[in-house]
Amino acid sequence: MAMEKEEQTIAKESKPWADEKGMVLEPPKTAPTPSWFTPKRLLFIFCVINLINYLDRGAIASNGVNGSERTCNKSGSCTPGTGIQGQFNLSNFEDGVISSAFMVGLLVASPIFATLAKSVNPFRLIGVGLSVWTIGVIGSAASWNFWSITIARMLVGVGEASFISLAAPFIDDNAPAAQKTAWLGIFYMCIPTGYAIGYIYGGLVGDHFNWRYAFWGEAILMFPFVVLGFIMKPLQLKGFAPAESKKALTQVETAASEDTEVEIGNGGAASTKEDFGDKLYKPAKVKGAIKTSNQFVRFMKDMKVLMLDKVYVTNVLGYVAYNFVIGAYSYWGPKAGKNIYNMSNADMIFGGITVVCGILGTITGGFVLDFMTNTIPNAFKLLSVTTFIGAAFCFGAFCFKSMYLFLAFFAIGEFLVFATQGPVNFVCLHCVNPSLRPLSMAMCTVATHLFGDVPSSPLVGVLQDHIHNWRETALILTSILFPAAGIWFIGVFLNSVDRFNEEREHEVNRTPLLESKTAERKESSAQS
Repeated sequence: MAMEKEEQTIAKESKPWADEKGMVLEPPKTAPTPSWFTPKRLLFIFCVINLINYLDRGAIASNGVNGSERTCNKSGSCTPGTGIQGQFNLSNFEDGVISSAFMVGLLVASPIFATLAKSVNPFRLIGVGLSVWTIGVIGSAASWNFWSITIARMLVGVGEASFISLAAPFIDDNAPAAQKTAWLGIFYMCIPTGYAIGYIYGGLVGDHFNWRYAFWGEAILMFPFVVLGFIMKPLQLKGFAPAESKKALTQVETAASEDTEVEIGNGGAASTKEDFGDKLYKPAKVKGAIKTSNQFVRFMKDMKVLMLDKVYVTNVLGYVAYNFVIGAYSYWGPKAGKNIYNMSNADMIFGGITVVCGILGTITGGFVLDFMTNTIPNAFKLLSVTTFIGAAFCFGAFCFKSMYLFLAFFAIGEFLVFATQGPVNFVCLHCVNPSLRPLSMAMCTVATHLFGDVPSSPLVGVLQDHIHNWRETALILTSILFPAAGIWFIGVFLNSVDRFNEEREHEVNRTPLLESKTAERKESSAQS
């Protein structure tokens, strides 16, 4: 008898989903195992998508697509405007608003997608977002006035919000432990690279064809990834239960549901007929209201955690000041260079500098932090030092009258400034619990755009309209990088904890892509 029980125990241990008699039962629902994705393929696909996203931003900022306003000299002869600005007869302020309109959609949608990730598979949310993005760029191509292109740009921002919030956590989950910052650096390298290619792409298409064709081309490039987002087996993030699992419901939602059921059951004032009728529609109605209410409650609780995290807040504040400058550089850079140094091919020159320095700087920053050992204090050290030295070179560059000295100093400055991309996002992902990473990335995006490059583009336009001197405008703008370096320097002295491996209630362990094949082999051997 004892031998029989022992055999049943061994059978149950070797087959974790077996009953007391050793019969194999249906395993519990877990996240679908990806059949095609590997970590490197995932990284490659996300990099291409990110590249296309930022190609769009570079294209609309290029002189070929953005164009120039109508100008008149003292004698009364006028030169017609070109591109979007010329066709819609926009002032510099209105032109800057088009750039910021994109950010409005991004800011509104980012926290929504981050919150939905707890109840809807994040990978599918990316597919939905890319669909909206494609509709937005098609709308940009078909726009007929200032307001139509503004609304279209908002849709582009809504579409990109899902990808920005969720792509980095996927990469962080599946990157080798000793190369996490390097992988993030490779991913964020696509930001300057995309901008640079966008300058060149927009300049060539706008000059040789029409600015509208640039947006049609972007839609064609993104469409295969829209399809991929819906047909591939969905992946799951660390710290989240599968969307189809009952564990995906939070404790707050379960408790609230029970309370509501008690209230309905004890509402004895209603008649029997009314109670019977209510059963037909009240449960679904109440359940939907509870789900919406509890998602908001969860969102507010998670926001409180983020706002009380000094490391997170310090990192984001430094990134806000940094992004204020970089956003204005990316939008006004070609136009400023053309006016200060009479660059005949400002799009090509700025695009070339940005793509080379962006790639080298971003990758170097990631590898350097991994070499130093990727910790939060080391990330802050790298952020403060590279930003301060890079700011000094960029500021000095605009002081030179020689275009060649400007290009040399500005290239070094951009190389150092772009080295921040890996470390700053590493801090965002690792100073919070795994289940908070999508919201952490979303709110970082909201803050850096809302207080950074959303106001910077129109404000720089207003400043230039007031002083009419692009050199002075560029120097004033560049000086804001110094406070960014100072804020990040404060982060070095904060008490920081890497929370990547911390678990929260109702979380489930997911198998990263790096370990998926090993897990499958173990499961097969256990069942055989």
